[in-house]
Amino acid sequence: MQDILRIALVQTDLVWEAPEANRLRIEETLLAIIKEGVDLVVLPEMFTSGFTMNAAQVAEPMTGTTVSWMKALAATHDIAITGSLVIEDNGHYYNRLVFVSPKGVEGFYNKRHTFTLVGEDEVYHAGDKKWIVTYKGWKLCPLICYDLRFPVWARNVEAYDVLLYVANWPIPRIAAWNTLLQARAIENMSYTLGVNRVGVDGVGATYNGSSACYDVLGRLLTTLPLEQSAYEIVSLSKTHINRYRRKFKFLQDKDQFNLLK
Repeated sequence: MQDILRIALVQTDLVWEAPEANRLRIEETLLAIIKEGVDLVVLPEMFTSGFTMNAAQVAEPMTGTTVSWMKALAATHDIAITGSLVIEDNGHYYNRLVFVSPKGVEGFYNKRHTFTLVGEDEVYHAGDKKWIVTYKGWKLCPLICYDLRFPVWARNVEAYDVLLYVANWPIPRIAAWNTLLQARAIENMSYTLGVNRVGVDGVGATYNGSSACYDVLGRLLTTLPLEQSAYEIVSLSKTHINRYRRKFKFLQDKDQFNLLK
């Protein structure tokens, strides 16, 4: 276990439905980040395509080019990489977050709450399992975009250390993004990160980023610019988590109930 975990939040524009172009753009950024020393790189939701409902155009298997690319980068540079992309698996399309460490694929999370407002539920198969990954002694809970609106799903019953969201969250609803990220940090007493894209996608939705990281008390730790491709590295501390969870035993007072599907 290590006390400090350095995470890079990669806020980037995405080329519409162009996986190769997005991999090349992101790799250039990754090479700059790696020189600064990081443990984990977090990419936005559907980082190879933008938030598309044309799943057949961009879907890949878990053995496909993008996951292989993530594995090669992670192994070569001794880092972990995560973000979501369109995966085809057993005849279904998934908005799937894949977590890759230097050892390979550690696992994945399928987006639970598909965005009915634009018909994501009609294209993508919804996940039904919350997933916690342990990396360098840290317990991380990865979720995707619309999941942010559902606090019961994110509820910290696993004593995770970091809650992270990858997103394509547009400008008209960005106030909710900012408010809910901070709320999730406060109510779960965990570091909470949100990585959102910038730019305009293929259906005209606009994004300003607003990527952020909050500590266990809901204090903002990042200063990423709006409407610009950028990255920021945050250093998270286990000592910080343990100190405030011992001092403020809020998680011990939570209600007990079972979550039904």
